[in-house]
Amino acid sequence: MMNQRTFTALLLLFSFTFLGYGQTESPYETSWTKDGIWVGTGLGLNVLGLKLIQDKEPLTDNQLRSLSKEDIPAIDRWAAGNYSEDLDQLSYYPFYGSFAVPFVMMLADNEMRPHAGQITVLFVETMATTGALFTITAGAIDRERPLVYNENLSDDERRQAKHRRSFFAGHTAATASASFFAAKVFHDFHPDSPWRPVVWTAAAAVPAWVAYLRLESGKHFLTDNLVGYGIGAAVGILVPELHKKKKENLDLYPAMGVDYQGVGMTYRF
Repeated sequence: MMNQRTFTALLLLFSFTFLGYGQTESPYETSWTKDGIWVGTGLGLNVLGLKLIQDKEPLTDNQLRSLSKEDIPAIDRWAAGNYSEDLDQLSYYPFYGSFAVPFVMMLADNEMRPHAGQITVLFVETMATTGALFTITAGAIDRERPLVYNENLSDDERRQAKHRRSFFAGHTAATASASFFAAKVFHDFHPDSPWRPVVWTAAAAVPAWVAYLRLESGKHFLTDNLVGYGIGAAVGILVPELHKKKKENLDLYPAMGVDYQGVGMTYRF
């Protein structure tokens, strides 16, 4: 649940968006009304999704005994029974690290720094949107994690309610959102930069690494990660894209010559 300090911090970040900017023009546009509704709705849906997750019931003894790897689609069956605490813990490093990338990028980049408040709001919208999609889906759909099929674990561990939200992979989705958001913002602020292929490659690689670790640790199946990766990447790209300033393709201007006066027109394709 969101406490008062978290709400205050988000409000300050949102307010900072509309303070004065530097000389560099931002490729994005934001507004109190539209972005306020977006942030508020996203956070509200996250609360709803978390409530659905908290209300999940643990597996009963009969349900646990009736589980069979043969009931799992072939694309995922090979991962059933995976389990590793070490890889689970390792996955949190790139997961949390990805959240810092947009902020480090803003502070280090002279073009972005004057618009740090605006970019931060877009980032909050991105993560709130991904979080809402994940929590509601994970709360509404019961799918046991691969580790539940590992009979070397105790029954008490395998039947826990938290292991019934395998679909879809939240860590992978959140990491993809953060990394692709950072790449998209860099792309929009530096459309001619030769570093763009490197940035996009890194953005794709980090959530792929997280997906691998979540798969091998027994937290998610392959399809859980594929869906999480796709949703996270899409949101990370689309939120900044939807905020881009509209470019006017048609220019009208007065035209004068020795023998004429009129209006000139230029259309950019």
